[in-house]
Amino acid sequence: MKKLLLIFLSVLVLSCNEKAPKEVSSVDPVNWNNRKADFSKVDSLVMGTSYLSVYSEIYSETEHRTHHLTSTISMRNTNLKDTIYINKAEYFNTQGTSIRTYFDFPIYIKPMETVEIVIDEKDRSGGTGANFLFQWATKPSSHQPYFEGVMISTSGQQGLSFTTQGRRVE
Repeated sequence: MKKLLLIFLSVLVLSCNEKAPKEVSSVDPVNWNNRKADFSKVDSLVMGTSYLSVYSEIYSETEHRTHHLTSTISMRNTNLKDTIYINKAEYFNTQGTSIRTYFDFPIYIKPMETVEIVIDEKDRSGGTGANFLFQWATKPSSHQPYFEGVMISTSGQQGLSFTTQGRRVE
């Protein structure tokens, strides 16, 4: 009986240690294909490109010690009536190398809606100087999209958080 109990406990302990693999940088990914937009119905859109700084990690005490961060990237439509379009969202690392493109086709964001990209704390590929470029389109009378990054990290009773705002570059 002891032998059977020992085998059962061993199997139980081993099975508890196995975790389902979690995809990095997509805690709850938006299905971008469900947000595809058709520009053929919209006339004379204003096109633009915005830059957003994002931090996968930040320095602490020296350049040899860093804190890893979770980043929430918000793409916001501040218009009360008009839909806006984001044509591309591309993520770059500190060296300026493209890490990934989240989508490379127009998606819509409804009035007053926010769509988010989450970069997991364990995804350090961006480094201390990561950034996004967003290509977008709006009606001439509409507000341009608002891009914001919220970075956060907690450890024990310590926490740190800060935000960054996007800037139009084209």
